[in-house]
Amino acid sequence: MSLGFYLYGILPEPLPDTLAIAGLDRQPVHNQTIEGFHFLYSEAKQTKYLTSRRNLLGHEKVLEEAMTAGFRTLLPLRFGLVVKTWDTVIRDLIDPYQGKLEALFQKLEGRREVSVKVFWESKNEIEALLEENPSLKQMRDASLGRALSMEEVINIGQMIESSLKFRKQAVIAAFQTGLNPLAEEVIESDPMTEEMIYNAAYLIPWDREQEFSDAVEAIDKTFGSRLRIRYNNFTAPYTFAQLESEG
Repeated sequence: MSLGFYLYGILPEPLPDTLAIAGLDRQPVHNQTIEGFHFLYSEAKQTKYLTSRRNLLGHEKVLEEAMTAGFRTLLPLRFGLVVKTWDTVIRDLIDPYQGKLEALFQKLEGRREVSVKVFWESKNEIEALLEENPSLKQMRDASLGRALSMEEVINIGQMIESSLKFRKQAVIAAFQTGLNPLAEEVIESDPMTEEMIYNAAYLIPWDREQEFSDAVEAIDKTFGSRLRIRYNNFTAPYTFAQLESEG
């Protein structure tokens, strides 16, 4: 029994029937054309989908398989979008946003989203900066094993925090200098964990990914083992396919 339609994304051209893609609940993915937009969907077997790792990966897998099959320009829809009728899609998405959807397709044509997330070990960085700053290390070491006034605690903490921030900005600047000129658009987002110090997405020409990947690797080598870099070179363009609300 169908409880509606689960939507994955929108294509500028229809997905062929010969392309077999399995969606959530192992349901086959189909194409529904509405006013020139081609929606990827499968029959919904649940009224609401739990935000589980399995479901999230299933959603992403549909989009990635479509991109792998050559449908590189697509607008991904957020996870968990279930509609009961196609009239809902017309009323809530196409009618108010048709022009913006068409503009997004033009923006993404021939381009891809890649992302870089940079992590470090903050404890190691603190020890490294203390070794590079003997006077600060002396203050820190002298404080060990004796009671400090609140003013002393705050002073040492602020000095370490300021130095750590400077080291962090130096790392970020290296990525900005090395990668931003290769991208047509860059969006920096807040770090997602305490150990993540940089989080950015880049819109680049589809055929320049290798050049971009080489640049990421070159930056990684300059920092040796200090950093862990998570580079995603194949993902649906969520960051650059955002619809701005009216008003």
